[in-house]
Amino acid sequence: MSFRLDRCRYLQADCERTEQGVTTVQERRVTTQQDDPTTELGDFPTLTEKYQRELLAHCYRMSGSVHEAEDLVQETFLRAWKASASFQGRSSVRTWLYRIATNVCLTNLEGRPRRPLPAGLGTPDQMAGDALEWDHEIAWLEPVPDAAVVVAERDSIRLAFVAALQHLPARQRAVLILRDVLRWSAAEVADALDTTVAAVNSALQRAHAQMNDRDLTEDTVDEALDDGQRVLLDQYVDAFWRKDIDAIVRLLKAEATWEMPPFTSWYLGNKNIGQLIATQCPGGTNDMPMIETRANGQPAFGLYMRTKEGDFEPFHLQVLDIRDGQVAHVGAFFEPSLFATFGLPARLRADFRPGDPVPSDVDVARGDHVPTGHEAFTAAPPTSGR
Repeated sequence: MSFRLDRCRYLQADCERTEQGVTTVQERRVTTQQDDPTTELGDFPTLTEKYQRELLAHCYRMSGSVHEAEDLVQETFLRAWKASASFQGRSSVRTWLYRIATNVCLTNLEGRPRRPLPAGLGTPDQMAGDALEWDHEIAWLEPVPDAAVVVAERDSIRLAFVAALQHLPARQRAVLILRDVLRWSAAEVADALDTTVAAVNSALQRAHAQMNDRDLTEDTVDEALDDGQRVLLDQYVDAFWRKDIDAIVRLLKAEATWEMPPFTSWYLGNKNIGQLIATQCPGGTNDMPMIETRANGQPAFGLYMRTKEGDFEPFHLQVLDIRDGQVAHVGAFFEPSLFATFGLPARLRADFRPGDPVPSDVDVARGDHVPTGHEAFTAAPPTSGR
């Protein structure tokens, strides 16, 4: 049997590109198979296309990395294909796949440190002007494109929630996701993790305690942007384009936070952040255009920097958290491969201006990883062991 997993069309699938260059995602409702569950296994390419994006969301919550999640989904489908002949149909195929994916994630996480953001390192906030230090040895938390995942609730992949999950031990993380996000019963979780219902309930209680300590739940973010937030984002893009520090400060909440991995420092307060941008951001007036996208159910921007040649190259990817009409948190990710992950251009022409349509004749940025589905494999069909 030969099959190819979905060719990673998720950056185009279920998306609409507006004239302003904004990517929106039309989320599909998650359903379960009502007929004989074994019939789904007869067409594995269709099965992988059906479940790939929601499994990617699951593996991303567990790992905190979109790149790792792609590999984990690939491994999940490989294991499922090899075990398909022994599938008994006692659960839906979807539940069976989640069980495999969860255990693939747990195996992958054994002995690995959690993926933090700078504020999660336990160090105090910094003042603008202090020396910038970066650490490429730390495996940092990564954002995920909205267009890459299918979720019943966007809140369950927002950046702060996923960052909080990374503070939980891996098995507690799995229990909380399966119980609170996927709404499995304690008995279903116990069966999937080969443990007892009492152990599941205990793990969930401990996980809730840690999440409550951080004042984080999965249902504390707005689903969609309102008109006021839309205006706020337009002003934000314009302020960076003009490098208007006063305007940037006004758009940030007084207690806003700014993080920018792999730099280990984090910054608290809108004036402090404004001073950071004014003194340590290399761009000047009309040097920093942005292209809007969506990450973790939140507004996000690929920020470009003018080069010596006059055109623009990727600088960092910002993910914004908006609260009460202002920007409360910015995660600025200095990882060039994320521009490829989000399908953003590798360069912009010198005459590009904020609000211009995304050029259709430019190359998409290239990353250093192979997205899920780009690697085909051929194997003999598994033989029935029944």
